Amino acid sequence: MKVANNWEDYEIIDMANGQKLERWGKIILSRPDPQIVWNEQSFPEKWKQANATYKRSKTGGGAWQEQKKLPKQWQVKYKNLTFNIKPMGFKHTGLFPEQAVNWDWMINKIKDAKREIKVLNLFAYTGGATVACLSAGASCTHVDSSKGMVAWAKENVASSGLSEKPVRYIVDDVVKFVNREIRRGNTYDAIIMDPPSYGRGANGEVWQFENNIYDLVNLCTKILSKKPLFFLINSYTTGISSTVLENILNLTVEKNYKGKLSSGEIGLPMSNSKLILPCGIYARWESK
Repeated sequence: MKVANNWEDYEIIDMANGQKLERWGKIILSRPDPQIVWNEQSFPEKWKQANATYKRSKTGGGAWQEQKKLPKQWQVKYKNLTFNIKPMGFKHTGLFPEQAVNWDWMINKIKDAKREIKVLNLFAYTGGATVACLSAGASCTHVDSSKGMVAWAKENVASSGLSEKPVRYIVDDVVKFVNREIRRGNTYDAIIMDPPSYGRGANGEVWQFENNIYDLVNLCTKILSKKPLFFLINSYTTGISSTVLENILNLTVEKNYKGKLSSGEIGLPMSNSKLILPCGIYARWESK
């Protein structure tokens, strides 16, 4: 497992009873996590510090219950990157801190390439990977079907002082966009994707991970440049193994470009503890 242990503005303080107690800068939140199946709190007194707790509703969804004043928005930093945090209606904050392990990896790959790198970020959400790649000197095309998420990504790019960097923001269905790029003859040196388990595109197009992921990765091989740098797949889909993602890259990208494959889990450490919270899986193809 690759563990995101270089944060200063984020930490897991404790976790028990299906909830994780997290510090985001100076704000402390308690949020549900299905991986936390034990009941024992390591630091019971610290749970009283929470600004807000996300409580699930029996009828679906949920809401934030404030114990102390909760700002509508604030910022956290990861090294030289700055992100805008906003508690959302479905427990999210707009950032997945465990992805820092992938940001570091991408930044190093781009810097070590010592050439111009064009990155395509699909299902790009609020742009964590976009910000990371721009900071390393790459140009980036950021694609997401949600207009609101793309606007949020622009805020993160601006907050990190990267607005003048070469970036394109596209609000579109990912599959439609990739097909259009094939017709245009556009290519990319690196492709990142973080597909949802289930979702709808800008015009109601249905996405289901198990049914669509192989076809999308295969389609993306048609827009890789002659000298691709890397291909990264992230997933939070329950029941899918990281080996499945690696197999897909083996059958698609590796078939056309000989490189190095790897896969595994990513996680977050709990402070003052040996506990690690599993937070999803990844698979990578990278040039040798």
